[in-house]
Amino acid sequence: MKTAVTLKVRSNPRYLSLIRDVTTRFCMSCGLDEELTGQIKLAVDEACSNVIKYAYHGDTSKVIVVKYGSSHKKISITIDDSGEKADPEKIRGRDLDDVRPGGLGLHFIRRVFDLVEFDTGKLKGNRLLLMKQTGGNNAL
Repeated sequence: MKTAVTLKVRSNPRYLSLIRDVTTRFCMSCGLDEELTGQIKLAVDEACSNVIKYAYHGDTSKVIVVKYGSSHKKISITIDDSGEKADPEKIRGRDLDDVRPGGLGLHFIRRVFDLVEFDTGKLKGNRLLLMKQTGGNNAL
């Protein structure tokens, strides 16, 4: 799968709107419908918000890199940071029976994407791999 678009932004929440816009345009260019595009946009936004909050602890001077790729019948989105290394074994959304605001982002991300995987081989920072089967011809 080739990377079609690479977006590099500062870890400032004001740039999340840019990530949402690029995600939307990428999905639309791949022929995804409006509903799936909206779900992917929100899931990527949540993942990038988590980078700002947990990997960078709110530091707005760091960088987030989002790479978008497509091939026949699937898209991939990779989110890279150079922040505090996450322990994938400890990353869990809170119990769905615990009704209160927040803490459901990971559940949502996993519901939207067919594959949600941390690349544990990255030496510094984190790499989140997201893949979605789309059923269409998405080669750019």
